[in-house]
Amino acid sequence: MCFRVLAVFFTLFLCVSANIEMADVKEQRICIKFCFKLNKTAAETHQMLKAFGEQALSQARTFEWFKHFKDGWESVEDRKHSGRSSTCTTPEMTAKVREVILEDRRQTIHDVCNRAGLSYRSCQHILADELNMR
Repeated sequence: MCFRVLAVFFTLFLCVSANIEMADVKEQRICIKFCFKLNKTAAETHQMLKAFGEQALSQARTFEWFKHFKDGWESVEDRKHSGRSSTCTTPEMTAKVREVILEDRRQTIHDVCNRAGLSYRSCQHILADELNMR
């Protein structure tokens, strides 16, 4: 009986989200929480998420979220991450790259990276996006 209720829920849920090209990850987390509340296993839950097709969460992500709910989480939102602050696009670094370029405009990006102490991607970003030197 419980499986029938779950099947009806997923059928209704997929009908509602069928108009969405890519199934939202948050919706799948809601489904994982629903299955957890019905005492389904993580493996059974992952099998049911295959209804989302190619956009279904991987087994690892399904098991990870199942564990979060088992550990007492109630929210289906990601936790806020402080992340690493961007140090390459500061005004000081942009000025340093401009100074290095103005010393010799014929140098390569690799030369500028070495002299400014930046990664290639960071230097390329400053040159193209901050200084408009393409």
